Amino acid sequence: MISTGLKNVIRKWLTLGLVICLPAWLSACAIKLAHQDSTISVQKNAQILIEDFMIPSDEPGINLYVRNKRLATTTNFHKDNVLLFVHGATYPSETGFDLRLDGLSWMDVLAQQGFDVYMLDIRGYGKSSRPAAMDLPPMQNQPIADTDTAARDFASAADWVRKRRGLEKINVMGHSWGTVTTALYTTRHADKVNRLVLYAPVWLRKTASLTDSGGPLGAYRMVTIEDAFKRKNTGLIPGREPQPKAWFEAWAEATFASDPVGSNANPKYVRAPNGSVKDGRLFWSVGKPVYNPDLITVPTLLILGEWDADTPPYMAETLFPLLTRAPEKKLVILSEGTHGIMNEVKRFTLFNEVKRFYQDGLLRQPR
Repeated sequence: MISTGLKNVIRKWLTLGLVICLPAWLSACAIKLAHQDSTISVQKNAQILIEDFMIPSDEPGINLYVRNKRLATTTNFHKDNVLLFVHGATYPSETGFDLRLDGLSWMDVLAQQGFDVYMLDIRGYGKSSRPAAMDLPPMQNQPIADTDTAARDFASAADWVRKRRGLEKINVMGHSWGTVTTALYTTRHADKVNRLVLYAPVWLRKTASLTDSGGPLGAYRMVTIEDAFKRKNTGLIPGREPQPKAWFEAWAEATFASDPVGSNANPKYVRAPNGSVKDGRLFWSVGKPVYNPDLITVPTLLILGEWDADTPPYMAETLFPLLTRAPEKKLVILSEGTHGIMNEVKRFTLFNEVKRFYQDGLLRQPR
């Protein structure tokens, strides 16, 4: 028989052991996840399944392009490992999210990390349907594909992904104007969002927009490679090159091949719907937000590069305290990165922070 005193001593030591071991166990989990990152390789891309889809929008005749990547071994789908991404105001999702530089894209990395990852092109962009107004001279029609339209397209894609995987919630991420799309979607459908990442978030503007050249707005605008290069370098300190020239050239080749009309022009261009520019004039540049951040009630990450001239850090710093009902929120400013840090030498600082935020839902220390 064990005496009552001895039982108390054993219970005390067991409790102390749990207190000591729990942080160690959590640390071991973190180390294991970090070790998994070290296994990311170009060779492992051979294990990734790639599927392309055209899905219906909420408007007849308008179909949306969605791409899915995952490892063949990723067969268990849940709210923490399914992710849908959407692009910004000018370029399609593929060259922001799935451009292989040194053999790896962000989508590849996430797939190798165990995510079931999707990207979406809003109507008028990339491989999605081009509204009829884009086949006419731009000034014959009003701006198309505004933020409300983009949020509805995102909702169509999100519902399709959720139904495909049998889930109530998924992870959501937007870049630049895509942060407005995803934030507006989240305020309308918080019950369908697990965790939200706003990468290079748009908020009330104090500086000039790099996508608005002024003057009357037609249905769309035509952006050349020269325009893209100038925008990319805006605000950079002379001599600082966050993106190798070869990487920009690879991005430009893929991006300007994405427009079936502009790719055959000289010089080449991409047609970008002007709905986002219209919203910039009606809302962001005059102190009126498109969405109410108080309605975002899911864990939210704001992340951007310190040299971002499109959505400067003051935007994220102003938005962050307004997320009063987000149960968890985080603001990260990455050093030596611009608006397109996902395609720059410091891109893994972005990749690692985003992955960590999504996996925070899995690694929670018990209270």
